[in-house]
Amino acid sequence: MIHPHTEIQFINDEIGHGVVATQFIPAGTITWVLDKLDREFTIEQFKEFDDLYKEVLNTYSYRNSKGNYVLCWDHGRFVNHSFKSNCLSTAYDFEIAIRDIQPGEQLTDDYGYLNVDTPFRASEEGTKRKTVYPDDLKNYHQKWDKSIAAVFPKIGDLQQPLFKLLSQETKNRIEAVNSKKEPLASILEIYYNRSK
Repeated sequence: MIHPHTEIQFINDEIGHGVVATQFIPAGTITWVLDKLDREFTIEQFKEFDDLYKEVLNTYSYRNSKGNYVLCWDHGRFVNHSFKSNCLSTAYDFEIAIRDIQPGEQLTDDYGYLNVDTPFRASEEGTKRKTVYPDDLKNYHQKWDKSIAAVFPKIGDLQQPLFKLLSQETKNRIEAVNSKKEPLASILEIYYNRSK
């Protein structure tokens, strides 16, 4: 489920629609949670689908560490890619704002951690990276881990409308990380290793 202070808006002709903040969302806010209404499809199920369904899943889903396709039921599936994303996924089945997001600003992900199947050239943003690759998680996880670690301690200090959707186990793990009882799990844990 995507953060409630968001809506779908048309961005431009190149990008199409995106998810935009309707209120200020501070860094450290949980912006998306894998919830009970999201659908997960195995690789075997995907192979059995008609091409029309495959196209929908290829466009709107991400692949988890098992290689399964996860389709968000709400407008979370419209979050666009950015090499300067303001949200990052975590190893805990939620995403977090890594910097403040202003009203009217898009919520963005770096699709490099979504286990894309094929490389694609992204919109020009003036960054060194121009293309998203299936192995980006292996190459950039340390950088992303640092960004997550910088805001993770704020989780307990902010209003978190999506916190109630987290499992008790996840809540316990957040508390253990923030009380220094266990290390922050690396985003690399969500990598889908196709060579297995």
